[in-house]
Amino acid sequence: MAFADAPPSPESIFHRLLNKMIDVRPSEVPALAWSWLYIFSLLSSYYIMRPIRDQMGVAGGVNNLQWLFTGTLVGMLLLNLPFSYLVKTFPREKFISISYRFFSANILLFALALYAATPEQTIWIGRVFFSWTSIFNLFVVSIFWQMIVDIFTSEQGKRLFGFIAAGATLGAISGSAFTVSTIEHMEPFYLMVGAALMLEVAVFCVRRLSRLSAALASRPQLDLPQQPIGGTLLGGIRDALSSGYLLNVSLFLLLYAVTSTFLYFQQAAVVSHSFENRAAQTAFFASVDLGVNILTLAVQLFLTGRILKRFGVETTLSLLPLFSVFGFAIVAALPTLSSVVGFQLFRRAGNFAIARPTREVLFTVLPREDRYKAKSFIDTVVYRLGDQIGAWSFALLSTFFNLGLTQVSIVATVISGIWLVNSLWLGRRQDSLAKQQDIEPTTPS
Repeated sequence: MAFADAPPSPESIFHRLLNKMIDVRPSEVPALAWSWLYIFSLLSSYYIMRPIRDQMGVAGGVNNLQWLFTGTLVGMLLLNLPFSYLVKTFPREKFISISYRFFSANILLFALALYAATPEQTIWIGRVFFSWTSIFNLFVVSIFWQMIVDIFTSEQGKRLFGFIAAGATLGAISGSAFTVSTIEHMEPFYLMVGAALMLEVAVFCVRRLSRLSAALASRPQLDLPQQPIGGTLLGGIRDALSSGYLLNVSLFLLLYAVTSTFLYFQQAAVVSHSFENRAAQTAFFASVDLGVNILTLAVQLFLTGRILKRFGVETTLSLLPLFSVFGFAIVAALPTLSSVVGFQLFRRAGNFAIARPTREVLFTVLPREDRYKAKSFIDTVVYRLGDQIGAWSFALLSTFFNLGLTQVSIVATVISGIWLVNSLWLGRRQDSLAKQQDIEPTTPS
């Protein structure tokens, strides 16, 4: 066994230092470290390619972006079926490795196509790449969390998921910094090869985590990781649409996506009126992104685990919807640049640092088939469906009904209130299922 896989002693310096930030057991440290590297490599891969994607999206014409998002939704739906087949047929380590190497091969094919394409061909390749990259991001991250909620229990998730999510934040920062610092000296072809190599690092981490998972397993219903999960091809979609618990998880993500889209368009509107120069707008957005990343990382490292452990899933899950109720109400009363952007900054940080790790805890009480199949459908198709509903609803309210920033914010406040009720129900139900799981296998309903 590799040194990194060996459980550290309770007196190890690394464990004592780590324990100052989060409540972690010595036996959990190796799995925590591999989880960190795993999500770090995935987000680094995506953020290496993201600037290339955005540039291609703009080059393809801004008026085409809505169709590119629609294409992304269709791609999400289609890709869930072969993924469900892999989950049904192969053991966990194998179907995850196949999935990541499929995306890695796609990256290399795009790199070769762009390298050999004419300027006219690049436009069309860029449009496909824009939609594909959006699919890639949600899918590879969803697969990561599928494995994490399969390895760690609900109790461990409350303590550790926020800290694990910090690896994603650092990966995003590192990937972006790498592209910014090398793009003037390196062709996109080589950057994309680097992104593909980072996926291979993720595959290596999957193998390490699979070996460590047996030591962390405490669920009586947990199958051996080397056995196929089984089930049916459409089992995940069926359960996501028939289980009351999963329907509410879907509703939680849908309402988050809708309100996020509302706020995104509101921010775009006020920034366009406040800054006439495109360079000034870009610099302003960059400063907001930097503020979000710094705030997110600080909360993930030092607060998320403590908040979840102290207040539980119900209260923690309701924090972002509650904040959104007040945030949209403030924007309705004071529709200014500072109120909109301040709300956006803290809301995004709150999602990455608190809401996202807490939402993943919801899946720890599901049967194994649903942790992979239903979760994949919810994380990808439902999320992008929320984007679509939010975008077209905002256009309907602002164009057809001619509602301004204040009126749209009032509508968003009401939606956030519904989201708050949904989050409170989910938190209570998750706690109930987690307690039942200690006694017997549970099928949420």
